[in-house]
Amino acid sequence: MADTPKTEVPSIDGIQKSVEKQISELRKEIAKINKSLADRSVELAAEARDTANVAIEEASTRASRAAQQLRTQAQSVSEAARENPGTTGFVVGLAGFVGFMIGFAIAKGSNDQHGRWY
Repeated sequence: MADTPKTEVPSIDGIQKSVEKQISELRKEIAKINKSLADRSVELAAEARDTANVAIEEASTRASRAAQQLRTQAQSVSEAARENPGTTGFVVGLAGFVGFMIGFAIAKGSNDQHGRWY
């Protein structure tokens, strides 16, 4: 038989050391990725907090303006009611009558026992 060249078989120790080295490198990479993710999440949380603060400030400003405008309009209505008590009484009475008629119509329309109140 002809001599066949023997391929060099790496030793088990060499393979184990190589695998351990690769595992160590992978752990380092995973640690870097985890740190990068943690840093990014802190940045995103800070951005979200800043955005929320700006939104809260804007909402507070708008609510303050709306409250001031409501006060102004309520004062105008109050002055008009004091200056015209007859008209005010008529408007309030008319609103009460319209409310009563709407309630009556709804009650009549939803009553299953036509004409019975009990």
